[in-house]
Amino acid sequence: MEKGNSQFVLLYHRTPFEEAKDNDGNRIWIDQKSPNGIIPTLRNLFKNIDNGTWIAWREVEQTDEETDESIIMSNPSEFTLRRIPLKKNEISSFYHITSKECFWPILHTFPTYFDVNNADWEVFSDVNKRFADAACHQAGYGAKVWVHDYNLWLVPGLIRKQRPDVKIAFFHHTPFPGNDVFAILPWRREIIESLLSCDMVGFHIPRYAENFARAANCLVGAERGPKISVSEKFIAIGSALTEPSVTPWLKHVGRKIKLLTSPVGTSPEVINNLLAEDEVKNHKIKIKEGTKKDRKLILSASRVDYTKGNEELLLAYERLLERRQDLHGKVVLMLACVAAASGMKIYEETQRSIEEMVGRINGKFSLIDWVPIRLSTLRIPYEEMVAWFSEADICWITPLRDGLNLVAKEYAAARKDKGGVLVLSEFTGASVLLDGAVLTNPYSHRRMDEAIEQAIEMDKDEQFMRMQSMAKGVYSYTVKDWADEQIESIGNK
Repeated sequence: MEKGNSQFVLLYHRTPFEEAKDNDGNRIWIDQKSPNGIIPTLRNLFKNIDNGTWIAWREVEQTDEETDESIIMSNPSEFTLRRIPLKKNEISSFYHITSKECFWPILHTFPTYFDVNNADWEVFSDVNKRFADAACHQAGYGAKVWVHDYNLWLVPGLIRKQRPDVKIAFFHHTPFPGNDVFAILPWRREIIESLLSCDMVGFHIPRYAENFARAANCLVGAERGPKISVSEKFIAIGSALTEPSVTPWLKHVGRKIKLLTSPVGTSPEVINNLLAEDEVKNHKIKIKEGTKKDRKLILSASRVDYTKGNEELLLAYERLLERRQDLHGKVVLMLACVAAASGMKIYEETQRSIEEMVGRINGKFSLIDWVPIRLSTLRIPYEEMVAWFSEADICWITPLRDGLNLVAKEYAAARKDKGGVLVLSEFTGASVLLDGAVLTNPYSHRRMDEAIEQAIEMDKDEQFMRMQSMAKGVYSYTVKDWADEQIESIGNK
């Protein structure tokens, strides 16, 4: 295959900017304003790279009439955006059905939600091949290729077959489950073999890396390197996901694959800058006006997803109000729960359940001047979310399973010098990073009840001490640090 001249190729299903039209109908590019800062951070990698390429997809009417689109971008410096044309039904099959309805429940250890009949492996494989072919076409000799997330699982293996000269890294943004759950996937060998074609595979936390190492060892016989102690940025004990040591590398068919554990960080500087802007200050004023002075504001922010534990949280809040009549009129829960894409039945059922629970609880406990829950299923602009982070006395984040959870980190960044309490599920990746959070088990009524009451009753001194500890971790390892560590590791296998 003819080689391109890009020395850095990034593959991600999202584009660096969103496409829009100006008043004259001309195409313009607008900032994604990604809440977690990943998109701006990945874009900034191209600042000091000549002839870099970002590969994503775009939706088209007919793929037989469309070829890959190559666009020269100029921000933050010149690089190529290559977009692979996918029809609506291909996107639905590849992303919404096979990735989200088939792989997602396995990755998050919900095997009862898995249905092999939901998957279209042929379409998934074809889309992955098109991404791989595009990367091979763009990459110069010895280029670094960075592939993102499970919907591109097969890309590394397909690239390696064509381009043994390039260095390939893969970052897994979701959890990686235990081997007994991962092995449910009929395509387990193809997936593992592809990932073992990389020079480096990255995960948020040591537990996910260990799960992958065990799967690779058990399913395809990969050799595991001797374990080493985890980095100081991880909490060694306490959470259900803590892991004191980690496998640093694997060997397979003559190749050595580095395993890197580095959690995505947030952008505390961006959050602090936003807090100083008039728009965010105005949001804060409105939040204060809508919350009486003597009421504690509890914030929970997530997506409508059965893995996020929203129903379990609402039941815990209902039990709190049943036990503690003295808290009626004294607490209010803001549940920001973004609705999923339409057409995904399981998420529609979850949203309906959440809305019914909120209606029942509000109907049961509301007073003339107090409604215990505010629910928003619309996507809240990030500037407004930062205002909510800043004003919330308690942030209640209790997914049943979550790869990392950046909301928890963003709350700590926004509350650095203000105190506040973070109630956090020990089944989030962030639980092994945020020393100072009140950890809880969302599967246990007693643990959930104890955690929220502890948060409500916590004195200011303890709040401040805990928040300072969490903020220290958030500020010392940002999203830029994560990206730098990932990129550097590709060349230092």
